[in-house]
Amino acid sequence: MIRFIAKRLLTMIPLLIGISFLCFAVLQLAPGDYVQSLLSGDQFSDELRKQVTHQFGLDKPWPVQYMLWLGNACRLNFGVSLATRQPVADMLWERMGNTLILSLCSFSLAWGLAIPLGILSAVKRNSWIDRASSLFAFSGISIPGFFLALLAILFAQKTGWFPVGGMHRAYIDDLTGPQRILDLLHHLVLPSIVLGVAGCASIMRQMRGSLLDTLRENYITAARARGLSESKVVLKHAVRNAINPLITLFGFSLAGLLSGAALVENVMAWPGLGRLILESVQSKDVYMVMGSFTMGATMLMLGNLISDVLLAVTDPRIRLGR
Repeated sequence: MIRFIAKRLLTMIPLLIGISFLCFAVLQLAPGDYVQSLLSGDQFSDELRKQVTHQFGLDKPWPVQYMLWLGNACRLNFGVSLATRQPVADMLWERMGNTLILSLCSFSLAWGLAIPLGILSAVKRNSWIDRASSLFAFSGISIPGFFLALLAILFAQKTGWFPVGGMHRAYIDDLTGPQRILDLLHHLVLPSIVLGVAGCASIMRQMRGSLLDTLRENYITAARARGLSESKVVLKHAVRNAINPLITLFGFSLAGLLSGAALVENVMAWPGLGRLILESVQSKDVYMVMGSFTMGATMLMLGNLISDVLLAVTDPRIRLGR
C-alpha cells in the first residue's frame, strides 16, 4: 500500500507540470493582459504601459515567463498577485480553507442523505418512497446550481431566516469564539444545501442502480436461502459491494464540486477558491490563475488517490500492489 501511494505521488509531478504548461499556454491565447485591462483608456500613455509591463515581467516571451514561474513554484513560491500585490500562496491558503469548510459541509450533506435514500429506494422499489426519491433526484440534477443559488437568496431575503450572502456578519469582531462558530454555521446552511443538492441527487441514483444490480446476484440469493434476515442481506452483503462504484467516483466529485463552488460562491458571495479563480480570470491575473488551477488539479489527483485507497480498504479482492 505504501509503495503504491508513493508511486502515485511521484506520477503526480509530471502531470502537474503538463497541466500547468497547458494552462499557461491557454491563458496566452486570450487577447490582452492585466496591464491592458488596468491601464485601459486614452489618459494612459504607451510609455507608461511599457513601464508597468516591464515592472510586472510581462514583456518577456511566454515560455520564459512559464519557466520562471515553474522554477519558483517548485520552491512553493507561486509569485505575487498582479491585482492585489499579495503573495499568491497566502491568498490561496486563506481561500482554500473557506472552500474546504463549504466542501466538507456539502459533502457530508450529499453523501449522508444520498446513501440512505439510495438504499431505501432500491429496497422499496416502485413504492411511493422510490417515486418521491426519484422526483427529488431528477429535480436536483435538472436545476442549474446558479439558479438554485438565486432561489436560495430569494428565500433568505423573503423569510429573513438565513443571511443573504457572505461568510460572516459585518460586526464579526464583536462576537466571542462560540458566537463566531454559530454565525459561520448559520451562513453555511444555504450554500451547503445549494452545492450538495446536485451531488446528493446523482449519488442517490447511482446507489440505487448499483444496489438493484447487486441484489440480483447469485450470492444474494444464496444468503437469503441460508435464512439470513433481509436487513443483514442488504446491509452486510449487498451494500458493501454496491458502494464500490461510488467510491471510485469520489475523486472525480472533488473536481465537480470545485467547478460548482465557483458559481455558488460567486452568486452567494462566499469568499472561497472558486470565486477567487473567477475573479482572477476576469482581471487576467495570470499568476493567481496559475496558482488556483494548480491547486485545483492537486485536489483532483489527491481525490483520485484517496478513492483508490478507500476502494482497496472496502474491497479485499483488490490488491493495489499488483
